[in-house]
Amino acid sequence: MPRIKPLSEKDYPSEIKIAFIQHTTVYNSRITNMKATLGHSGTAFKAYMQWYPLFEEVKAITGLRLATLFAWSISEAADCPLCSTYFRKMIIEAGESPEALVVSDEEQALLTFGAAIARNRGFVEDAEFVPVRKRYTDSEIVLLTAFAGIMIATNIFNNVNGTEIDTYLNPFKPEHTI
Repeated sequence: MPRIKPLSEKDYPSEIKIAFIQHTTVYNSRITNMKATLGHSGTAFKAYMQWYPLFEEVKAITGLRLATLFAWSISEAADCPLCSTYFRKMIIEAGESPEALVVSDEEQALLTFGAAIARNRGFVEDAEFVPVRKRYTDSEIVLLTAFAGIMIATNIFNNVNGTEIDTYLNPFKPEHTI
């Protein structure tokens, strides 16, 4: 049960209606339980929606598949059921099984890096950083780290507020959580 209920469409203040319309138009995205909960604060909504431009830049560096796996690895390590389920959906819809992923050593290095950031509150050992350092430039590492940070912030927001998993994600929950 959510600690803070998402705003219902009839209760959207004008500022939030406009922000939601802009968001759904620009990103062809739905207003989820998380976004409707963020709608209680226009500033919070705008801050968290910076996830989208960061994800676009991560995709430009890594490709959609690895960007999705990176976000999923962070969300799994942060124990965020909502975000993990969202990325499971993306992985499954791309034709893969989250439980049987086949990744290269370079891909695994990035997934390990992302999970370490989440699991260790940003304290990443050299063993987890150096392989990423070999593959990515300073600018790319800054972007990947910033994306991991906003992904973790999203995980924290959902966990703290008990944001319910949207019904459209139910078929993608791991079997042990259904």
